[in-house]
Amino acid sequence: MTDHVARASTWRVVTLDGDTTTRRLDTLAGEEPLQIRAAGPGQEALDIAVTMRTPGHEHELAVGFLVTEGLATPTDIDRWTIGDPATDSRPDDTITVHLRRPLDPATIRERQTVATASCGICGTASIADIARRCEALPDGPRIDPAVLPGLPSALRAAQETFESTGGLHASGLFDPAGRLLLAREDVGRHNALDTLVGAAAIAGDLPLHGTMLLVSGRVSFELVQKAAMAGIPVLVAVGAPTDLAVATAERLGMTLIGFLRGDRCNVYSRPDRLGLAP
Repeated sequence: MTDHVARASTWRVVTLDGDTTTRRLDTLAGEEPLQIRAAGPGQEALDIAVTMRTPGHEHELAVGFLVTEGLATPTDIDRWTIGDPATDSRPDDTITVHLRRPLDPATIRERQTVATASCGICGTASIADIARRCEALPDGPRIDPAVLPGLPSALRAAQETFESTGGLHASGLFDPAGRLLLAREDVGRHNALDTLVGAAAIAGDLPLHGTMLLVSGRVSFELVQKAAMAGIPVLVAVGAPTDLAVATAERLGMTLIGFLRGDRCNVYSRPDRLGLAP
């Protein structure tokens, strides 16, 4: 795992504690926009998305976003470039991923249309689309339920910026024995997962079939989608899943676990990976 402390800043605050007033410096998590662009050989770069993120690991976030959104595969990735310092006041806030194959602009327009549509109808269509695009998840790995309680503390220990700011989400990749393999944190839940997947893609580790993922918040449809696109068969959350997240996990054959609190949790789909009957 590569150690990295996401950028943060300090701010003077007044803390009230009963009748006591204290003035001190507080550490805040950084948040800046990142424009993600992509281009095939000889193509002008196309705008893909703008996301608010914690600065750092920009190339991993951009690559992971393209992979988890189904816009590119790890083998499509050639290189990446940041903005031009000669023309951009903040060159680190723009990154272009260069692909080894042409990028179809219609694919970008289709994704943007789905992203701005109402969730009810497009969600059902998206589940079917993900099922078509995803490789089948494996039947394994087999997870001993006894390893689950230790996952949140292991992930928290890797969140150096969270410890100083309290303001970041995290995604942690674990092996079946509960050992932390990789962790990324960001102000956005989706960004933390995209950055983790991007790091794995760049390292040539996709698909992540023999792993399980822990996310620090609730589980939405998009997080299940992104985990499935990375080949992760077990998704664990400390918070609640949405109904669409559960339906998607069930359709894709993913084990989805929510409300992990100590030795208690809810298993919403594929309990067989935990040695449990349906």
